[in-house]
Amino acid sequence: MHLSGSITALATPFTGAGEIDFPAWGRLLDAQLAGGTSAVVVAGSTGEAAALSDPEYASLIQAAAARIGGRIPVLAGSGQSNTAKTIAQTQLARDSGADIALVVTPPYVRPTQAGLVAHYREVAEQGGLPVVLYNVPGRTGCDLLPETVAQLAGHRNIIGIKEARGDEPRWNALYPLASASFALLSGDDPTCLRAMRGGASGVISVASNVVPRAFAAICRLLKRGQVDQAMALDQRLQGLYEFLGVEPNPIPLKAILQRLGIGEGLRLPLMPLSAAHAGSADRITGLCRDIESQLQ
Repeated sequence: MHLSGSITALATPFTGAGEIDFPAWGRLLDAQLAGGTSAVVVAGSTGEAAALSDPEYASLIQAAAARIGGRIPVLAGSGQSNTAKTIAQTQLARDSGADIALVVTPPYVRPTQAGLVAHYREVAEQGGLPVVLYNVPGRTGCDLLPETVAQLAGHRNIIGIKEARGDEPRWNALYPLASASFALLSGDDPTCLRAMRGGASGVISVASNVVPRAFAAICRLLKRGQVDQAMALDQRLQGLYEFLGVEPNPIPLKAILQRLGIGEGLRLPLMPLSAAHAGSADRITGLCRDIESQLQ
């Protein structure tokens, strides 16, 4: 299985009472399919995985697999701070219907590079799902270095990496690792176009929750060699990228989704978007609607 194109790291919609809003979840999944998204991530960091109970986690995956399974792959975030717990969560994802596990580097514990190699090999061999590595050191305090990725890329059950660092030296070190059996996926919306031009096969995006057609179009245009058109569309999204960074993810994203009628809030300790950014949220929601309607 080779992942490519626009992959959305889905937010988890909640009701006003704080429960999972499954009707809104269905609408979000339907919008991704209609927009041309090539795969989705359920219960990653954007999906507030840390705030979900195991039954909620399983139910989200089950609902996604029932609604879109067999049409596009369903990835599930399963990374934990301990290897045995990560294996157990990956097995739960498998049993709930996920196709692939997205496994973040163990947060907080700061393993060595040798520890990361051992961790990922154990998860790949015992978790029961193909594994996509996930490196986001700003969140985890742990950086999966390119030379370590190179040790893991040949494993039969490790099929790619989501790299959230957007700097060119990091990507220049990763590009040679791309192959038919190992996909490079950008995890940074503002720099994903550059990464895909360099050799990444796709992006795992936050912004595509609200502009799925735009991200699918950028990926199609790049695949066809229509770089100027892809860059022009990406330029129109710069305001969205900036807004999504005004407070920690997924706070700004969920403010837009709420304005689009999908979900009503977050779980503590995450708080709703600050009132000072409400005007920007209204403006960016309008931008998203305009761009998506023009691409229909």
